[in-house]
Amino acid sequence: MSDLETLSVFLSQSVQAGTAKAAEQNLKQLENQDGFALTLLHITASTNQPIATRLAGALFFKNFIKRKWVDENGAYLISRNDAEAVKSEIIPLMISLPNNLQIQIGEAISAIADSDFPQRWHTLLDDLIGKLSVDDMVTNKGVLTVAHSIFKRWRPLFRSDELFLEIKLVLEKFAEPFLALLKSVDEQISANSDNQAKLELLFDVLLVLVKLYYDLNCQDIPEFFEDHLQAGMGIMHKYLSYSNPLLEDAAEDTQPSILTKTKAAIQELVQLYTTRYEDVFGPMINEFIQTTWHLLTSLSSQPKYDVLISKCLSFMTAVSRIPAYFEAFNNATAMSSIIEQIVLPNVTLRESDEELFEDDPIEYIRRDLEGSDSDTRRRACTDFLKELKEKNESLVTNIVLSHIKIFFKMYESDPVTNWKYKDLCIYLFSALAINGKLTNAGVSSTNILLDVSDFFTKNIVPDLTNPVPHLILRVDAIKYINVFRNQLNKEHLIQILPLMARFLQSDEFIVYTYASITLERILSMRESNASSNPVFKKSDLADSSHILLTNLFQLIHKQDSSPEKLAENEFLMKTVYRVLLTSEDVTTPYAHEMLQQLLNIVAIISKNPSNPRFSHYCFESIGVLLKVNHDNLSPFLALMMPAFMAILSDDVQEFIPYAIQLIAYCIEQLPLNSALPESVMQMSQPILSPAVWEMKGNVPAVARLLKDIIRVDSGVYPDLVPVLGVFQRLIASKTHDVYGFELLEYVMTFTPVEKLQPHLKQVAVLLLQRLQNSRTEKYVKKFVVFIAILAHNLGSDFVVQFIDGVQDGLFPQIWQAFVMSSLPTIGNLLDRKIALVGILNIISGGSIFTSKYHDLVVPSLDVLVKCTVSESVVNLKNDFVDLENLEEISTFGSSFSKLVSISDRRFDPVPDVDVAQGVKGYVAEALAKFNQSSGNALAAMAPHFSEEGKAALHALGFN
Repeated sequence: MSDLETLSVFLSQSVQAGTAKAAEQNLKQLENQDGFALTLLHITASTNQPIATRLAGALFFKNFIKRKWVDENGAYLISRNDAEAVKSEIIPLMISLPNNLQIQIGEAISAIADSDFPQRWHTLLDDLIGKLSVDDMVTNKGVLTVAHSIFKRWRPLFRSDELFLEIKLVLEKFAEPFLALLKSVDEQISANSDNQAKLELLFDVLLVLVKLYYDLNCQDIPEFFEDHLQAGMGIMHKYLSYSNPLLEDAAEDTQPSILTKTKAAIQELVQLYTTRYEDVFGPMINEFIQTTWHLLTSLSSQPKYDVLISKCLSFMTAVSRIPAYFEAFNNATAMSSIIEQIVLPNVTLRESDEELFEDDPIEYIRRDLEGSDSDTRRRACTDFLKELKEKNESLVTNIVLSHIKIFFKMYESDPVTNWKYKDLCIYLFSALAINGKLTNAGVSSTNILLDVSDFFTKNIVPDLTNPVPHLILRVDAIKYINVFRNQLNKEHLIQILPLMARFLQSDEFIVYTYASITLERILSMRESNASSNPVFKKSDLADSSHILLTNLFQLIHKQDSSPEKLAENEFLMKTVYRVLLTSEDVTTPYAHEMLQQLLNIVAIISKNPSNPRFSHYCFESIGVLLKVNHDNLSPFLALMMPAFMAILSDDVQEFIPYAIQLIAYCIEQLPLNSALPESVMQMSQPILSPAVWEMKGNVPAVARLLKDIIRVDSGVYPDLVPVLGVFQRLIASKTHDVYGFELLEYVMTFTPVEKLQPHLKQVAVLLLQRLQNSRTEKYVKKFVVFIAILAHNLGSDFVVQFIDGVQDGLFPQIWQAFVMSSLPTIGNLLDRKIALVGILNIISGGSIFTSKYHDLVVPSLDVLVKCTVSESVVNLKNDFVDLENLEEISTFGSSFSKLVSISDRRFDPVPDVDVAQGVKGYVAEALAKFNQSSGNALAAMAPHFSEEGKAALHALGFN
């Protein structure tokens, strides 16, 4: 069987549930063969293959390129011949592919360009431009799609000289052919206004041209585009107002047409120009405002226009931020027109919203929650309304309130028929009441013209306790609590909690899910933004946590027994995590029961991990149970290990880092020189295998477990060579070198010196080679901290001999060039403390430094005392940071997902010295001892200190 046939078989098996995992493993075993990437491309391009196999090939190729194209230093991980062959074939191949395959290969091209363009892919631009033509629009579309896949990388990047040089290179070659093609497409659209097939193809090309227009202008407006502003943006305005019935399907309700997609892309481009380049674009803005107004007031409420309407509203929001344009809106007549003609129609609940509510409640929730529905009319319209309100709070509030009063009367006249008017009232009131952004922490400030608590009592409480004409009103009431929880006092919230608990027993998915979300947010409330103290303590849940958790688990299992359905509702699992976190040791009597529930869920979802957020909070919940019961983890570990060993043996890559973190936490609770559990002993050798360290997401977790095994029982590794092999791998990586240092710290702290002795020179050579050849600022600082830890654990003389063991007399070069020059730049409080204490120990704690390198003593002490009394460091505080809300988990991938509940603590060789306040006292005391033992040497040294050093000595009590 040929390589192509073999790969085709494995790819076809990879899309079938029963053979997918084995097929993927087989594919990965072939990855290192020459020609692998090119064969994947050929399969993707082959029209003889089934489309499912071709799509599997495109997906695997994309992921292979992202994993295996280059290392972190930009060096090829595949052979140079393979790399060049891929680059020579991928452009013409992608151009010929259908859309669904183009998307995957386009992402691969973007990844290749990220490392290779322009330095190692000189022919790319010429190849692309050479394939553009006036009449072959199919090829043009493919070429432009490739270009967009490359240039869109610029959009989120920070400005840099390197970036602007790349953009300049592209513009020099691409700008003129780009504009020429844009003009040609415009002319051909005009000439083919009655040719539907031709028009659709031309608009396909125009859509990509608009996206490229944005790419080429995303960082700054190029001189070329400024010079051709009227031509380029004139075409954009023409097609923002363009209409042609041949491009619209009147029977289609949900899917946007190619014309609608093009207008949405144009609106995004116009917003960029308005926001960033108003100085040159200003004369054209008014005509775009008029066209946008026409779109907003003429398009129907059909879902197919949602994205376009939201882009139009975003543009209007951007315009409102510019004082000169806002003035046109800033009067009662204009503002009333905006509210009546734009705001009210676009925030009113539609039939399609009701259908979504009933047919796909989880999608309704995700769209409805703040921040997750950026392309919905309601969200974009709310942002526009808030911007108007910020500019003239009293005018906007009064106009909207007058409508709210009318709508409330209409609702009260016939609640069953007119329930949508109350939904509209609650939505409008909430939008007006919120000042600033609604964040995970809730609303911090409200509109002084509105009484949030009074509205709650009169209009929200009845829908929480009485029957409602439509379920959406109950959801509105629950959501109101979620939004304005900070404006309600604890007494109010205590009365609300039983209601939320009762709603957890509802049969309605959307009710119990919103109740779960609100319960979780209430329990996560802090006494203030800077406080780590929660509003609700474990005593508040003493009588209810067990029943709450039981209900939540019942709701999770209620979904379905299939992995995908079970994991669909991440909000329920996040609430489990929050209840456990708040309850603390209240859960101890039934902790085993809760752990078993969570492990049962893990066993089901590990068959097909589909929802990263659900999975993350499931493992976080296990972490909370372990942390609360850290004094007696043996039975917990015994319960967990079979489930975790199944994850490891089945190679469930998404879950391996989580399982290892939890095992590592259990090992961390064991005292030094205690026996490792047999199940962990069985893992001690396999985790040294190179394959384990190839998955980037595994590295932090496995490094943590390896450190913990060494700390508890370093005798597990009688031969240090495999462990030091892991260290060598990590220290060579700019991404993972910090874990290499941490592993080495543990090896050299908990392994007997005589066992280390044969390896010390090689270890020092590896550290110094990296310092010499490919150091980064981060690496140098970690090296300084490592040297300091060695000094604390093994003494000053050991450190000098460790460096000089590579080459006699090398120590002063390393000391001056890296250690002393980097010490003042270490800003992390713990690292700085360790470095100051350790370096003082090197200077004053041994005999070799002061005798062999005595000329280093004065300049070293001068730097040290200045760093010790530096106000910029002494005054730093460890302010509370709510780590749980810093980052949302959205996708599985090669990145590491850290479990906050059991995050590991950094190794601290001097735990008795306070990081912020204790260092100064420690250094002063140690210097006094040094001074005393050396016969008042500081008095003789002081005149040779810098002026800042003398002042620092004085501040430490030495006159």
